[in-house]
Amino acid sequence: MICNQCPRRCGAERTRDLGGGVCGMPEGPVLARAALHRWEEPPISGTRGSGTVFFSGCSLGCAYCQNDEISHRGVGRGVSQARLREICLELIAQGAHNINLVNPTHYAHVISRLLDEPLPVPVVWNSGGYDLPETLRALEGKVDVYLPDLKCLDGEGAARYSAAPDYPRRAEEAILEMVRQTGPYVLEDGLLRRGVLIRHLVLPGRLNQAKAVMDWVAERFPPGTVLFSLMSQYTPWGRSADFPEIHRTLRRSEIRAANQYMANLGLEGFTQEGASAQRDYTPAFDFTGL
Repeated sequence: MICNQCPRRCGAERTRDLGGGVCGMPEGPVLARAALHRWEEPPISGTRGSGTVFFSGCSLGCAYCQNDEISHRGVGRGVSQARLREICLELIAQGAHNINLVNPTHYAHVISRLLDEPLPVPVVWNSGGYDLPETLRALEGKVDVYLPDLKCLDGEGAARYSAAPDYPRRAEEAILEMVRQTGPYVLEDGLLRRGVLIRHLVLPGRLNQAKAVMDWVAERFPPGTVLFSLMSQYTPWGRSADFPEIHRTLRRSEIRAANQYMANLGLEGFTQEGASAQRDYTPAFDFTGL
């Protein structure tokens, strides 16, 4: 296939056996883990866990990526389309409240085929927010919940930390398309059945960007439209040592200020305590469940 699914539009030839393009992945799915995950937001994890399927490769280049091992270093194992569906059904049999497709952007073509036959639980598209509206439109009616990041709204920061100066515009366009598809969020028995939950990871020294992101969400979406997750679990990871200004954990004062700003805006959603900044929260990419 000649791939133009993500905003890079690199036109790379991705074959069954050879990876290509910015994501570096072949045409068929490459996974690193598939297991019940209980560390997502409460309406995603529920009581039994979210059925997370971690895809390898990524079209972003985030210096602080907590999944760096699989996103940028090629760790993963190829599976067939049929096996991918079996994995999803196995997770559902284990009690998964939903199927949570983590970092799926460069495998939109695979996921569209996977969902030609609907799964019996909600499907979650868990992405970095760097998605094309036209790629998302091809999934309309197949994805129930969108769980995008909104990392930042300044091109300079996006270029420096994610190697994607166009990230702010692309993420805004993608999130607007996600909300158009799902409409206002729907909670049933404490679980998110449909809708958009926007995540923002607060970075050290970038409290103003966290505020800008929250302002954008509050201005664009009336109450009851989207949920928002303010994450303070940042841990120096990946290539963060190359950027001394973010090579530390968050200060308590930064966490308090961000949480208070969210409360003042009246955003509906979730916050984390500083204790969340632990490496233990990143799962082992040991091919569990494949």
